[in-house]
Amino acid sequence: MQTRSPTGNAFYAQQQRELRCRSQPRRGLRRTEAATYIGTSVEIFDALVHAGIMPQPKAIPGADAVWDVDALDLFFTALPEARTVQQGRSPSQ
Repeated sequence: MQTRSPTGNAFYAQQQRELRCRSQPRRGLRRTEAATYIGTSVEIFDALVHAGIMPQPKAIPGADAVWDVDALDLFFTALPEARTVQQGRSPSQ
C-alpha cells in the first residue's frame, strides 16, 4: 500500500475544494472571495464595506462572516460607471 506525503494530501485537499467550488454554486462568500468576486483587493473591499458602498456580511453561527452574492450583485450594479468616476462627478450631478 502506497502512502501519500503530507504535501500530496494538502494538494489533494486543495483540488477537492476547487472542484467543489466549481460544481456547487454558493450563495455566501468569505471575505477574500467576496473581494475577488467584485474585482478588488481585500483592503479596498474592506474600505467599501466600511463606507457602506458594499453590503455588510451575514452572520452564520459557528462560521466565518459571509457575504450574500445577491447583495453583492445589487451593490455592485449600483456603482457609478467608470467614466463618471474618472471625471470626478457623482452620478447625481
